[in-house]
Amino acid sequence: MSQPRIPNQRAIIDRRKLSATVDAAVDAAQGKIKRQKIVAILKDALATGRKDIAARLDAEPSAGHKVAAAQSFLIDQLIRVIHDHVITHVYPAANRSAGERLTLVAVGGYGRGEMAPQSDVDIAFITPMKNTPWCEQVIEAILYFLWDLGLKVGHSSRSLDDMVKMAKQDLTIRTALLEGRFLWGDQALFQKASDRFWADVVAGSEKQFVAEKLLEREERHKRMGDSRYVVEPNVKEGKGGLRDLHTLYWIGKYIHKVRTASELVDAGLLTRTEYRAFRRAENFFWAVRCHLHTITGREEDRLTFDLQREVSARMNFVDRPGKSAVERFMRFYFLQVKRVGSLTGVFLAQLDEQFARSKRPSLMTRFRDRTRIVEGFEISSGRINVPSDDFFQQDPVRLVEIFTLANAEGVEVHPNAMRLADRDSGLIDNKVRRDKRANALLLALLTSRDNPELALRWMNEASVFGRIMPEFGRVVAQMQFDMYHHYTVDEHTIRAIGALARIESGESAETHPTATDIIGKIKHRRALYVAVLMHDIAKGRGGDHSILGAEDALKVGPRLGLDETETELVSWLVRQHLLMSATAFKRDLADPKTIADFVAEVQSLERLRQLMVLTVVDIGAVGPGVWNSWKSQLLTDLFHAAEERIRLGHKSVGREKGVEIKKAQVADLLEGDKGLIDSAGKAMLSSYWIAEAPEVIVPNLRQIDRMEGQRKLSIECHYSENRGATLVTVIVGDHPGLFSRIAGGIHLAGGNIIDARFHTSRNGVAVDNLLVQDPLGRPFHEQHQIDRLKQAIEDSLAHRNELVPELAARPLSRLRAHAFEVKPRIEFDNDASNRFTVIEVSARDRPALLNRLARALFEERLMIQSAHVTNYGERAADTFYVTDLLGDKIVSESRMKAIEAKLLDAVRATEEAAA
Repeated sequence: MSQPRIPNQRAIIDRRKLSATVDAAVDAAQGKIKRQKIVAILKDALATGRKDIAARLDAEPSAGHKVAAAQSFLIDQLIRVIHDHVITHVYPAANRSAGERLTLVAVGGYGRGEMAPQSDVDIAFITPMKNTPWCEQVIEAILYFLWDLGLKVGHSSRSLDDMVKMAKQDLTIRTALLEGRFLWGDQALFQKASDRFWADVVAGSEKQFVAEKLLEREERHKRMGDSRYVVEPNVKEGKGGLRDLHTLYWIGKYIHKVRTASELVDAGLLTRTEYRAFRRAENFFWAVRCHLHTITGREEDRLTFDLQREVSARMNFVDRPGKSAVERFMRFYFLQVKRVGSLTGVFLAQLDEQFARSKRPSLMTRFRDRTRIVEGFEISSGRINVPSDDFFQQDPVRLVEIFTLANAEGVEVHPNAMRLADRDSGLIDNKVRRDKRANALLLALLTSRDNPELALRWMNEASVFGRIMPEFGRVVAQMQFDMYHHYTVDEHTIRAIGALARIESGESAETHPTATDIIGKIKHRRALYVAVLMHDIAKGRGGDHSILGAEDALKVGPRLGLDETETELVSWLVRQHLLMSATAFKRDLADPKTIADFVAEVQSLERLRQLMVLTVVDIGAVGPGVWNSWKSQLLTDLFHAAEERIRLGHKSVGREKGVEIKKAQVADLLEGDKGLIDSAGKAMLSSYWIAEAPEVIVPNLRQIDRMEGQRKLSIECHYSENRGATLVTVIVGDHPGLFSRIAGGIHLAGGNIIDARFHTSRNGVAVDNLLVQDPLGRPFHEQHQIDRLKQAIEDSLAHRNELVPELAARPLSRLRAHAFEVKPRIEFDNDASNRFTVIEVSARDRPALLNRLARALFEERLMIQSAHVTNYGERAADTFYVTDLLGDKIVSESRMKAIEAKLLDAVRATEEAAA
């Protein structure tokens, strides 16, 4: 591609001066060449050049093209000096034969004249015919010098005939040679190789190359996550990254023989404006890639969390109200990625049309491609297009209409129309935003029953979505710097709308059975779709995004055409969109007060159903693996408990009646073993019967029965399918600090506790039920895993292991979690339960955290009734229901302060141990 002029090249490396230094070293040795001396001279030149380039990057941190060209220039000059030294001093040949000719060709990215500091050096050594001994010696000597310099070299050595044969057979080789640039050696031989490549390899294979290249691109995208908006992108290989830009250039070069990216304009594949966008994105990506290589000292192309902060600082991004420097940097990155997606679409459309014009269509093709007119738009070959260049300018509302029609007609938006929509999106002003027809079209698309996700994504790609709805425009490419959210806010929102449509169509019945069951009972479906659109719309603005978003909803609802009831419902849903997940994951659902407080806020079945579905799609669209059967079960339990309470008119079943009902349910499951309720269950308090589910009580009673007269410790594990976890039950004589040691043992065995309940029977025996998963959120299935779990708990209770140092030595559960600053927070809530004080601890997720916190509570003389553990990426949220030793709540301010200090000490201890 067209390279920028490199100012003051000789400050990087002066080839003539370096050659003279090498020659002088040879002369001084009087023919006895000291190889180590030559390598030392070359190494010094390489180090000096790299230092100068690094200084240039520091001085001009966004100059990606300049730095990439400078790096390539440095390697060029070194290779030329090495080549000349080898053929002059190491293997001189006075009268070389016709076969003793050699040309060095820079290929791949190096051939383009672009390199990051740690990029591979790709060279093709080409000879006229089969290698002669002299050629082999020279090639080997050059390679050894390059290896001695510590360079990573990708190389091939082929005759002209072999080059043609291999390029025909292998797409990778063909692509590398497509970028071939004369480096040094025999220039006439290079010209001959170039002529043969174009005549014997390229000619006639253009369409095949394009098809193979696009298939290769598609497979690469799948490997990289198949989304432009993953929050740890690969700058080189990721969707919308450097490789996608290079693919466009390769295709243009292969078909039109363009020599620089600017010639893609002359070839009719890009407009002048699109070419400038191409170069801007490429320059930015190269700058980011050069910073990544400089920071890590290796070929690192992944923009991981720990590197994002450093790269953003090096590129002079600074904090702004509501947005950190790293979030602003990543937003700019994703805007470039988005632009690359648009460029790819229009480029391939122009290519399609060029191919179509080059062949005579058959009768069937002409019949199939007949154009029909819908609302002035042209539809043919499964695509919707505009009839003229100024069609959107005549009526900007058409910028929304084209996407609504595309969805309704089940067709794609023609890339030419996408190009014009992107160009004309600025025509959407306040007048258009207030236009009733424009808003009706937007609402019709949003609430469509025919996969609105795809058309909304096209609308976003064309920059129309953020224009017609500026509230959404503020979160386009907005990243959230944490390990919980996998996508940008706009991508997350569009995915959530798609998930909602799939639930409504019944496609997600297996994954989301409760949401599928209730969605048909929702009265205000338009309100639900608008709530999903708006639930995160105020992110990145500073302040509570739920409150700000609820205020926005009151303005957006009427603009879209919602009535007053729908608008108020949307505002409430946005304000409370985190309520259901927070209640389900952080509170004890067996505590009647939890359900009462939740219902007091929700108030109606319509709100409950809407909130349930919104919560499900919100969590499901966060990223792969975030939704699981445990979360599904908790939300379903909360939904049904709240639904029952609303239907009963806020009447709650008495404690004794509740125990009777639970015992009847257990009796049904026990069948022939109903006697266990009175025998094994006689010592269990009413709180146990109320708190535990029947499917947990049944194995508990059988385990208690088997223990009768046996040893003092019993550990059993059962797979709980509906919770997607392993139920671990530990029955042992109750003693202080029991939970902290059980938790420590489970973590040492590689388990994560997601929920725990603790009961003490009338005869002083502890019955502790814990739900455990592996670090990937799966239950413990294999017998060897279960045996390891049991043994670790037993060893821990017997004090056979040193919990604190062993837990501290365990690796972080999430890679790169150290990149995030997580400020620990302790909150006390005496209103969440009638009987217990609820303590919520938010801190960095560490293997030793739960053990340390439980230990701290024990040392503060607190009794833990239940623990509920969840995490949001790098942040853990551990909730404990506690009383003092007399069974009372913690109400004294000074006592709370002492407990808080102890818990903060425990958090700090885990941080220090990990460090």
